[in-house]
Amino acid sequence: MKVPKRVLLIFLLISAVRTSSSAQPGWFWQNPLPQGNSLYACAALDSMTVVAVGSGGAVIRTSDGGETWTLLSSGTRDDLFGVSFVNRDIGTAVGGGPNNSTIVRTTDGGQTWRRQPTGLFWNLFGVSFVDANIGAAVGHNGTVLRTVNGGETWTRQTTPTGNALLGVSFVDANVGTAVGTYGTILRTTNGGETWTAQSSGTAEALWAVSFVDANVGTAVGGTFSGAILHTTNGGENWTVQVSGTPYWYLGVSFVDANIGTVVGTYVGTGVSRAMILRTVDGGATWTPQPSGTAGGLVAVSFVDANVGTAVGGPAMVRTIDGGATWTPQSSAATTNSLVAVSFVDANVGTAVGWNGAIVRTTDGGATWTLQTSGTSQSLSGVSFVDANTGMAVGGDLGTGMILRTTDAGATWTVQTSGTTRRLFAVSFVDVDTGTAVGEVGTILPTTDGGATWTAQSSGTIADLHGVSFVDADTGTAVGEGGTILRTSNGGGLWRPQTAGTQAPLFAVSFVDGYTGTAVGHYGTILRTLNGGATWTFQSSGTSRLLYGVSFADANTGTAVGWTGTILHTMDGGATWTLQPSGTANDLRGVFFADANTGTAVGDYGTILRTTTGGQ
Repeated sequence: MKVPKRVLLIFLLISAVRTSSSAQPGWFWQNPLPQGNSLYACAALDSMTVVAVGSGGAVIRTSDGGETWTLLSSGTRDDLFGVSFVNRDIGTAVGGGPNNSTIVRTTDGGQTWRRQPTGLFWNLFGVSFVDANIGAAVGHNGTVLRTVNGGETWTRQTTPTGNALLGVSFVDANVGTAVGTYGTILRTTNGGETWTAQSSGTAEALWAVSFVDANVGTAVGGTFSGAILHTTNGGENWTVQVSGTPYWYLGVSFVDANIGTVVGTYVGTGVSRAMILRTVDGGATWTPQPSGTAGGLVAVSFVDANVGTAVGGPAMVRTIDGGATWTPQSSAATTNSLVAVSFVDANVGTAVGWNGAIVRTTDGGATWTLQTSGTSQSLSGVSFVDANTGMAVGGDLGTGMILRTTDAGATWTVQTSGTTRRLFAVSFVDVDTGTAVGEVGTILPTTDGGATWTAQSSGTIADLHGVSFVDADTGTAVGEGGTILRTSNGGGLWRPQTAGTQAPLFAVSFVDGYTGTAVGHYGTILRTLNGGATWTFQSSGTSRLLYGVSFADANTGTAVGWTGTILHTMDGGATWTLQPSGTANDLRGVFFADANTGTAVGDYGTILRTTTGGQ
C-alpha cells in the first residue's frame, strides 16, 4: 500500500490564525492564518513551545502557547511528515519529494535548518530521537535509517518487511518500535541491529505509535476502519482496544502508562470530521472529546497530562485542561479552493472558488469576509469594475452560472446565462460591458450589465479558460489546444491566432490593445507586442502548469501555478524569476493592482499577498 502525501490531504479542515498583514517583504499569508499549508506532525517542547511541520517544507513555531506563530524556513520545498525534538533547540524533521527522501536538522529551535544526506529515493514518514545524537527515521519499502551522530551520517538497517513504515517510537538508545501498512509492527532491543516482526492482529495500516517505557505502548491506525492497539509487554502481545469505527486514528501521544490522547478523522462519504479520544486508564476506556475543529486531525503531542496540541490540514487546536476543551489556534474565511481574484485598487478585492465561495476584503487583505453567494456551484472567474459592481461566473456540469452584485457583494443575484456550458472566466470593462467564456468554445457578451447575455460564434469547440478585454471592442480569449482568439469589434467577429503550441492555455493578461501574455501547461508563456499578430515563446524556467497571470504594466507581471509556483518579470518576460511562495498548494489566480501590490489565490482557501512585488 503506497502512502504518499495525497493520502494525508483528505484531512484538510476549516482553519487558520492570528497574524499581522502589515507590509513585509516577499509573499505572506492572509488566509488561512497563520498559514495554509497542510500540517502533518507536531512536537510540543514545553507548555508554551510547539513546532509543527507539513507540506512544502512548512515549519511553524510558537513560544507563547499559540498566541502568535512564526513561520520558519526549512530550506526545502519537500513535504515534511515527521518531527522529533529532544529539547527546545535540537530537532529533526523528515519527509520527501516525488523522487527523494528528506531529512533536515536544527540546533537553534528551527530558526535555521540544515539538510542531511540520506541516499534514498523515497519518502520518510516518521522520526524518533532519544538524545541529541541517537535517532531513527522510517519510510517506504520497510526503510529504517539510524544515526548516532546527530544525523551527520545515516545508516540503513535491515528489516524483515517491504511494507511502508509510517511511525516510530524509541524509549532509549536500544529499544524501539516501528509501525506501518498492513498492520506491520517491528521491534528492536539492540538499537536496530536486528528488527523482529510482531503480530498486530490487524491488517489496518498503523499510522503512529507511542511508547512510554520499554513495555507499555499504543499503536493507532486505519485503512478500512479505525484501530487502537495496546501492549504492556513490549509488543509480545498486542490487544485491540478500539476497532471497526468509521474513523482513522492517525496520531497518538501518551505522557505515562495511563494518560494518552488519540486523534484522527472520520472517513465517511463527503465529509471530514475530527475525532479526539482520551484515556486515563491505559486505554481500558476511551472517551471522545470535542475537537474544536470541523476537519480531520493528523498528529498530536502532549508535554504533560494537561497541555497538548493537535494538527491536521492547516488547523491547530490546543488544550490546557487535558482535552476537556480544545481551542482553535487557526482561522479562515474559507478553506474552499479559490480560483480567481479581482481588485479595483490596492485595498478592495474579491476572490471566488469552489462550492460557491466568495470572499471580500476592503483593507488590502488584512481581513477577508465570506459572502453569501446563494449557490453551491463552483465559481471560476470574477471581474469587478468598481468597489460595488462585479460579476462572478462558473457552474458545475450542465450549468452556466453567472452572478452579479451592485452593492459590493452584500447581495449576489443569479443572471440567466442561456447556456448549460460551464463558464471559466469573465472580463468587464465598465458596469455594462463584459464577456464570459467557457466550455466548448462558449463566448457570452453583455452590454447591459448582464440583463441579457447573447452567445457569439467563437469558431472553435475548444474549452476557453481565459479572457482579457482592454476596452469594449478589443479582447482576447485563450483555451485548450493552444487556442487563441481575438476580436476588435466587441466579439462580432473572433479570429483565431497562431499560438505555435498545442499546450492548453489557462489565462491571459493584456495591458493595452497590443501588449499581452498568455500562460498554460508545461510552464508555457507566450508574449505578443502587436495584438497577437505574432506570439513569441518565453522561457519560464519551469515545466509546472501555470494557471494565472497578471501584468500591472507592459514590463511588470506575475504568473502562478502548480505547487505554489510564482514567477515574476520586470522586463516584459525577457526573464522570469521564481519567487518563494511559502506554500506547496496550487495557485490558480493572481491580480496585481500596481507593480508592487498583488494577491494570489489557490487551493484550500490559500490567499497570499505581496506589497513589494514579491521580492
